[in-house]
Amino acid sequence: MKKIGNIPDGGGWRYVGRQQGEKNRAATPGKPRNQYGGPKLGYAFVHTVIDDHSRVAYTEVHDDETAVTAVGVLHRAVEWFAERGVTVEWMLSDNGSAYRSRLWHDTCEALSITPKRTRPYRPQTNGKVERFHRTMADGWAYARCYLSEQERRAGLADWLHHYNQHRPHTACDGQPPFSRLINVPEQYN
Repeated sequence: MKKIGNIPDGGGWRYVGRQQGEKNRAATPGKPRNQYGGPKLGYAFVHTVIDDHSRVAYTEVHDDETAVTAVGVLHRAVEWFAERGVTVEWMLSDNGSAYRSRLWHDTCEALSITPKRTRPYRPQTNGKVERFHRTMADGWAYARCYLSEQERRAGLADWLHHYNQHRPHTACDGQPPFSRLINVPEQYN
């Protein structure tokens, strides 16, 4: 899971500058206010599942990081991978509360998935997803000036398609991750 700040309507400070970014943030409607009167824009939580062998990624953006949300993502990811011929046998996750929950454990058991967790304070153990999040931040989340959070979220599907099916990956000998999956119907789109 990757936590990124939501973008105010009109654009964030990274592209429009600090002064205009603060004005955009203050003018964003429909958000609760903090103790100083400014809006609380909150965060977007990017939930990611990556196949260890092919590096094919499945990602969803949500407004929270609860166990219920994580389990929903797991169900959809397992189904998505199954449609592409990948069977999920085990799941390596960090030590977030969602992945330590009874709901997560019971769901993994029901799906015949062995849950495993990384060593605490050791992100290198989950290096593939950490590197993917860095690539995603550079290629999608902060790649261009988005004028709203909805615009950024709408752009994720196209970027993920490009990452999985067209972008060369060094771990795949310069081929896209989908090239490591055999006989997938949408492999050659």
